[in-house]
Amino acid sequence: MDEQHESPDDVGTTDDNGFAALGLTPSLLSALDALGYEEPTPIQRETIPHLLAGKDLLGQAATGTGKTAAFALPALELVPSSRGDKPVALVLVPTRELAMQVSEAFFRYGKEMGARCVPVYGGQPIFRQLQALERGVNIVVGTPGRIIDHIGRGSMPLDAVRMVVLDEADEMLDMGFAEDIESILEAIPHAHQTVLFSATMPPRINAIAKRYQNDPVRINVVRGDTKASTGKVRQIAYVVPRSHKPAALGRVLDIEAPGGALVFCRTRTEVDQLTETMNARGYRAEALHGGMDQAQRDRVMGRLRDGTADLLVATDVAARGLDVDTLTHVVNYDVPSAPESYVHRIGRVGRAGREGVAITLAEPREQRLLANIERLTKQPIAIEKVPSVADLRAAQLEQTVKAIREALSADDLDEYYAVLHALRSEADERTIALAAVRLYHEASGNTLDDDEIPDVSLRPERPAGPRVRESGGAPQPGTAFVYVGLGRNAGMRPNDLVGAIANETGLTGREIGPIRISDTYSVVGVPEGRVDQVVAQLRNVVIRGKAAQVRRYVDNGAPRDAGSGHRPERKPWEKKSYAPKAYGDRPTGGKPTGGKPTGKKPYGKKKY
Repeated sequence: MDEQHESPDDVGTTDDNGFAALGLTPSLLSALDALGYEEPTPIQRETIPHLLAGKDLLGQAATGTGKTAAFALPALELVPSSRGDKPVALVLVPTRELAMQVSEAFFRYGKEMGARCVPVYGGQPIFRQLQALERGVNIVVGTPGRIIDHIGRGSMPLDAVRMVVLDEADEMLDMGFAEDIESILEAIPHAHQTVLFSATMPPRINAIAKRYQNDPVRINVVRGDTKASTGKVRQIAYVVPRSHKPAALGRVLDIEAPGGALVFCRTRTEVDQLTETMNARGYRAEALHGGMDQAQRDRVMGRLRDGTADLLVATDVAARGLDVDTLTHVVNYDVPSAPESYVHRIGRVGRAGREGVAITLAEPREQRLLANIERLTKQPIAIEKVPSVADLRAAQLEQTVKAIREALSADDLDEYYAVLHALRSEADERTIALAAVRLYHEASGNTLDDDEIPDVSLRPERPAGPRVRESGGAPQPGTAFVYVGLGRNAGMRPNDLVGAIANETGLTGREIGPIRISDTYSVVGVPEGRVDQVVAQLRNVVIRGKAAQVRRYVDNGAPRDAGSGHRPERKPWEKKSYAPKAYGDRPTGGKPTGGKPTGKKPYGKKKY
């Protein structure tokens, strides 16, 4: 991701200092003006002229900087006036949600010129995508796996492609799509413009740029004065195991008692689940994500502004542009991978001289991301222990004391003297007062939570480095396993499993593994707190063109290998490694890095 793209509302209009000065054609300028946009963002101002000139580009920019328009507008300039039937631009993104969001942006920008864009991704019936591609399309936005599937079927012609965009390139590499990305780039039969955008620039990104780009223009855009934008915000982080995050959020909010809070989640599924959990805890919570239409969004925002909702749970994209005066707290349910995204999120509180609070729930493995944020903002983030049951009870009692103290100053207390008089014959005034306090305390929703949340804030972070996937070590604490009833015989590869799980659940590539693939089934490690969600959401997913049986993997109930007649005796991560042959199936001209070339193209097989 987290995982996320900006809405089209981040771009500007057609005055001399706006998009007209960048060299866009009148049809696009007219569309932007009709949408009411004003000034291009820095990434758009720096990027668009280079892309219009046909140059390759390597851009480092975080979500929220306006990079979707930065590549979408030049890509639309490539659409012929007759529109044509073949794709002129191909955009690769890591997740299906991103594919839909970017496709929507292309539709809005290119509506007046009649440009046709189709998103292709796993989890959607492929026949719909085949029909759309057959009718003719100008722009294709998709996940690498499904793009390869269409290339193999012959349903995605590449002979007219003039621009390829890799958006969120670092995230795609983390999800195991490196081989697929290179296969797609090498399958394009002629010279073309290659554009890479990434929030970070690890060595793998530079390696792809060196191999597939021709003297690229390098652009690095960060947000403005990040220290100033966080100066009025009290920043706190709690290190919490993932399975305890919902309880920890409730505990922290019970103590903080926010006037209005905005909670950021990575995926729409997580938004819906957390909203339900917080409502069950007594909060008036509302969900906001890309799966809602405008009428639903308007109702949610109305409830937040009039005070009938006090907690908004949202994705980054859905919350873009929100400016609600009643917000006092912002919560990062996960640590954003891009520090700039963190600054953008918490900037929604602490405005106009007011103080705000930013709360982050970090898993132990995410502590390095907190350090990255501290380096960017030049401000420390206090890591505190999750409040205990005793802390919660003390805070609740203090809130009751405060409320009753305010009530003592009321001038209409005599109206209730009859109640006191009626009870005097049954108890003394002290007992009556205690009973009344108890009634108020319980009516305020203050219930005692008896479960302590583990303190992992002082545990050392494991060394940085690539996550072991195919054997090569034991799993990390808190890892559970999922059984998938497809193996090597079905052509299953680690990145098929990583891509399917990441797209369906919002888990990142770093959270998935180790992976073991046998002849007839696969075993995948996922965080213990997410295993039931992974099982539920993979049951209706087609992977490599086949529906798979999915369930929780249990050691004493391990499935038998076909023909073996016995159950595995060792843990799945102790088995022999079956790492895929990285480039053994590359198209002609690729450089094999392992295994014997088979002569088959990697996109000749179906893939999630």
